[in-house]
Amino acid sequence: MQGVLTGFAIVLAVIFIGWLLAVRGVIGSDRERLMFNKVAFYAATPALLFDSVANSDPGTILTPVTLIIILATAVIAAIYLALFWRTGLANATSGAAASSYFNSVNIGLPVSIYVLGESTYAIPMIFIQMVLFTPLILGALGGKSLLGAVKTGLLSPMVVASMLGFVVAYLGVNIPDPVAKPIALLGGASIPMILMSFGASLKTSAVLSDAAVRPQVATASALKLVGMPAVAFLLARLFGLSPDHVYAATILAALPTAQQVYNYAATFQKGQTVARDTVFITTFAALPVMLVIAALFGR
Repeated sequence: MQGVLTGFAIVLAVIFIGWLLAVRGVIGSDRERLMFNKVAFYAATPALLFDSVANSDPGTILTPVTLIIILATAVIAAIYLALFWRTGLANATSGAAASSYFNSVNIGLPVSIYVLGESTYAIPMIFIQMVLFTPLILGALGGKSLLGAVKTGLLSPMVVASMLGFVVAYLGVNIPDPVAKPIALLGGASIPMILMSFGASLKTSAVLSDAAVRPQVATASALKLVGMPAVAFLLARLFGLSPDHVYAATILAALPTAQQVYNYAATFQKGQTVARDTVFITTFAALPVMLVIAALFGR
């Protein structure tokens, strides 16, 4: 579990740095903080996704485990939307994403490698989340009409970058270093910028300080930490997956909410509090949940 602990420690350390910079006045306003999110949204994260997907094996994208995760994501998001649709489309979508869209990069990869034994479980989810779920989330957050929602989602920089990365991987194109290295360098800035913005936001508004959204945060956190692993487990058993695949699906479903959900909400400035608080709670609580799951499976 050393790799998993390292993944969590990295996330929390960078969040702390963002908070410290805000306390010291280096990040002095919400406008300055949101600049981190915008740079990540329009440049760094697309570079990270293109680099990750372009260097993956396209043949591993649709596996029994990824299919179970897709179904579990849809079920949990639907439950949240059914409970809180009256809060408005954008706010309800932000909460639904927080309850079902897990961290497949900086925590998902260590979990996949060190807990499940191979990275092929997490990497396909990066592409699937970007191409299947992200357009729906961004469309609801930024689209003013049905056509505008579709355009906003499908033409977002991250979705386009993921699809281009898949084309490169599928065709086996070898990208020369003068092009690949700058992309990888820019992509490396994505997660730190999102996490520092996240940390800076904690200075002006503490977690669970907004009583109006506490029910949404509590529900999203419970669905992510307990509901989604339970649904993934039941679906995996229902479809007759092997014990190893059932375990993999359950563990992946227990991963904390992705920081990207906060980045989406912050970029469009809709549902930020629910997204941020759920990311914070699940990041701290996911590790003990995964340890319990591992113990129940005898791993």
